[in-house]
Amino acid sequence: MPEPIGEFSDRVVVVTGASQGIGAATALAFAKAGATVVAGCPTHDAESHRQAVANWREEAGLPPERVAPVTADVSQTDDVTEFYDTVQKHFGHVDVLVNNAGINRDHTLAKMTDEEWRAVIAVNLDGTFFNCRGVLPLITDGGRIINISSMVAQTGNFGVANYAASKAGILGLTKSLALELAPRRITVNAVCPGFIDTDMTRSIPDEVLQKYLERIPLGRPGTPEDVAATVLFLASPGAGYLTGQSLGVNGGLYTGD
Repeated sequence: MPEPIGEFSDRVVVVTGASQGIGAATALAFAKAGATVVAGCPTHDAESHRQAVANWREEAGLPPERVAPVTADVSQTDDVTEFYDTVQKHFGHVDVLVNNAGINRDHTLAKMTDEEWRAVIAVNLDGTFFNCRGVLPLITDGGRIINISSMVAQTGNFGVANYAASKAGILGLTKSLALELAPRRITVNAVCPGFIDTDMTRSIPDEVLQKYLERIPLGRPGTPEDVAATVLFLASPGAGYLTGQSLGVNGGLYTGD
């Protein structure tokens, strides 16, 4: 009998950007479902991110051995290599990788600096590539790679050319890697969140926020837990015949491909 959806006992799951927002909700959901979670934290202000992981773990009543915070700058290939050396040393293998780490540096293209462009591409796109490549020697046959993209990769949006380009690149990477890893029965899919209530979106001015909310057919912003539920489905046995796909979690705001 296949294990029930959401049951991840004896699985090792890596979630990057796991200290807050979608990453924290996803890491927590996996840990509650029985997985051992490697919670990726950035090197910038590393101690506060580690403490944030410890906080949500403790609030959920999970034992320390269920969630292991490990620090890496995902935009640096040497850091990512060291990250997976640590994972191999302590856990031996990986069953699921969730590439969630991401940043934004919003400006219109005319005002966007080289640094703002490169920083977002480096973390969001390079970081996803480095982690996908880094996990390959460790991920089990039949494993799962789930990349967090964005609805703006499909629609574009005003003032986010760097962010949209980085997230669109993730979709192309997802499709190509799905074909490469199919012989090993490793599925590779993307999740495209729409307007999700996180620290990143809370910085949006109230008048702009209200316009967004009025456009969402389901009438509310999404939550990190909405995204986490989709990620867990993609990691489950029930999603074993889905690969190279992008699933929108956007309340009906965008219903295209």
